[in-house]
Amino acid sequence: MKIKGLRWWIIMLIFIATVINYIDRTAFALLWPQMGEDLGMDKSDYATMLNVFLACYAIGKFASGKLYDAIGTRLGFTVSIIVWSVASAFHAFARGLITLSIFRGLLGLGEAGNWPGAVKSNGEWFPVKERAIAQGIFNAGASIGNVIAPFVIVFLYSRFGWQTTYIILGAIGLLWVIPWLFLNKSTPEKHPWVTDKERNLILSSRIDNVEEETTVKAKSLSVGKILSYKESWGVLTCRFFIEPIWWFFAGWMPIYLNDKFGLSIEEIAGTMWISYLMAAAGSIIGGMFVRELIKKYSVDISRKATIALGGLLVLIAFVCIITLVKEDNFMTFIYFAGLALFGFQFAIGNIQTISSDLFRGSSVGTLAGLAGTVAAVSPMIMNWFIGKITAGGSYVPAFIAICVSVVLGVIAIFVLIKNIGPVRKTITS
Repeated sequence: MKIKGLRWWIIMLIFIATVINYIDRTAFALLWPQMGEDLGMDKSDYATMLNVFLACYAIGKFASGKLYDAIGTRLGFTVSIIVWSVASAFHAFARGLITLSIFRGLLGLGEAGNWPGAVKSNGEWFPVKERAIAQGIFNAGASIGNVIAPFVIVFLYSRFGWQTTYIILGAIGLLWVIPWLFLNKSTPEKHPWVTDKERNLILSSRIDNVEEETTVKAKSLSVGKILSYKESWGVLTCRFFIEPIWWFFAGWMPIYLNDKFGLSIEEIAGTMWISYLMAAAGSIIGGMFVRELIKKYSVDISRKATIALGGLLVLIAFVCIITLVKEDNFMTFIYFAGLALFGFQFAIGNIQTISSDLFRGSSVGTLAGLAGTVAAVSPMIMNWFIGKITAGGSYVPAFIAICVSVVLGVIAIFVLIKNIGPVRKTITS
């Protein structure tokens, strides 16, 4: 049996996994009022849970990168989604701060694997010219997850309560494993269902000679060796400065809408989806944009141009938020927030896929995991920073800091990565 376009089936499964990932993590914020009341916990406990999740998420990024290098993307994704789905279901059995902290930590560890796994899978299944659009499809799952999560969670909660809602969400994640293991039997080189045409397309753009790629097992570089290349630091530095943009909207946009415009939870849920829908569009369009550029220009020029344009859109959006948003029209903020998220997703797919442009084989997951860890640490710093500077009620200093951060992130790519391409031609055992 042969399946045409099997690589697109693989990336769609990863897209669905990402949607599940974001529904599972969003459930906590939406279910917290009743959950916290039932467990006798307050807002300070909620803040502690957020920090526990982020800390374990940061650890999980690096650990999962190493895991995927060791056991491959097929089993790596299986382990990740089983861990986070079981952790999600276990939320139903939380009895207090200690048990809930354990379950939140397990959720962070498991969910972190989604990103390095997707980067590594894209490096395996897609030629260079298609990797950004594949990454865009996967990243769109985060946005779509944020769009549909309120509707899914409210539907389940209103009928079953918060405990059963968590169990159902966990079961959905476990069910995903079945089609994943069925379709993703092996890598493209050995998969029995890949057509010869698709296999040749995938292997033709690999960093090394196809014969070497299929007969010599790649040796994973040590973390120290990977960090000896300044190009790796370009990826890490860019992710450090860029990532807080997404987490600002994920963690602070509801609070901002309530503080500045006095919106209720229902009004926030009824409008915030517009911004995330624009983010999903940015993911897909960014991938399509770079794919067209690669037809005419080098990978280096195409990726850098796309990253720069995405950064520019984010910068424009925040300048407009600072100067044009008035207290009597919250929809103006919603649309500019959507523009910022569009620009972020337009660029981030290319930033994430640089790991597979620089290295091959098992080293890709390690760098992607390191980048993911850095990308989880900087939002923790941002949360502390915003909490301090918004004590007086103004978010303008936070918006200015994000503008500076965007510029520094784009500069890091141009300064530290002279050429987005393989840094080492032969890495063999």
